[in-house]
Amino acid sequence: MTRKKSPPAKDRPAIESIRKQIDSVDQQLHALINQRAELARQVGVSKHKEGRLVDFYRPEREAEVLRMALARNSKGPLRDEEVLRLFREIMSACLAQEKPLKVAYLGPEGTYSQSAVLKHFGHSVRALSLASIDEVFQEVQAGNADFGVVPVENSSEGTVNNTLDRFMTTSLHICGEVELRVHHNLIGRMKDMAQVQRICAHPQALGQCRGWLEEHLPGIERVPVSSNAEGARRARDEKGTAAIAGAVAAEVYSLEILAPNIEDNDDNTTRFLVLGGKLLQSSGSDKTTILVSGAETTESGVLFHLLEPLAKHKVNLTRIESRPSRRRKWDYVFFIDLEGHADDEPVAKALAELRKRASLFRILGSYPRAIL
Repeated sequence: MTRKKSPPAKDRPAIESIRKQIDSVDQQLHALINQRAELARQVGVSKHKEGRLVDFYRPEREAEVLRMALARNSKGPLRDEEVLRLFREIMSACLAQEKPLKVAYLGPEGTYSQSAVLKHFGHSVRALSLASIDEVFQEVQAGNADFGVVPVENSSEGTVNNTLDRFMTTSLHICGEVELRVHHNLIGRMKDMAQVQRICAHPQALGQCRGWLEEHLPGIERVPVSSNAEGARRARDEKGTAAIAGAVAAEVYSLEILAPNIEDNDDNTTRFLVLGGKLLQSSGSDKTTILVSGAETTESGVLFHLLEPLAKHKVNLTRIESRPSRRRKWDYVFFIDLEGHADDEPVAKALAELRKRASLFRILGSYPRAIL
């Protein structure tokens, strides 16, 4: 075993001096973190008189704090991602002093949905693993979870339709969004890819790695499963089965990474929505999602008729999706993401006009834009 060389004797006093300065800074940091936790507790005591812990958690305020942290970090030396992670964990710990938030997600443990929960809420929450997107909606609706996190779209494979469809039958609102860079790995118990007989993964993951699989594992059976973590569980329990999943799943299920970063698109990103029971106030940099359907009397140009008020008031759309309304055949509803908060003057005017033209209109949520 090679031992690390000690610094030359002439450098030791300088290093010891720096270490003492670090210790002093650590002491100050610790005191300030405790002070922040006490202030957060005082806010919580005041809020508890009015309602539950969930009423104390304000996503719009958290987004504001994180943006201020980014602005202060213009000269580094820490990367923006690291600064955000540090502040998010501090806020998470401060919020959880009495009782952690309960956040439901599409499980099992080791899914990207779990990673999205931790990215958005920090590690001081109680993450509830559920078997389906429907169950996530149900648990938040019933009050058994404070919030839920569900996937809604991927930059390569498009929309998660089940998530959109559930918004047509729930009163829940969108309280936030999370953008997560997704790096897929081929994982399994075997030592090399030559022993792979089948690959289990969520259909979205199989699609996002289609090109790589065709090139490196042509002819190998691909088995769609409910989640990548379920694929990892099967890879752990079944001889010859490999899975496509993240590094967290490989660690959780004690599997080898046979090939890293096998996604076809280097910028592969999944967007998640945070579900909650309330509409939020403006954070200063928001998006709004609406659910809308054209009036039955509109014979043609339905979509133009609905979008015209948004163009008139110069409201920018970032996404639009259509889904069957299930009211009658060939009838559709539209999910529209737009820039700004529903209370912003141009957005409010546009939505007021749009509401008059629609047979179905609902603001699903105005929420802070994803931060990195």
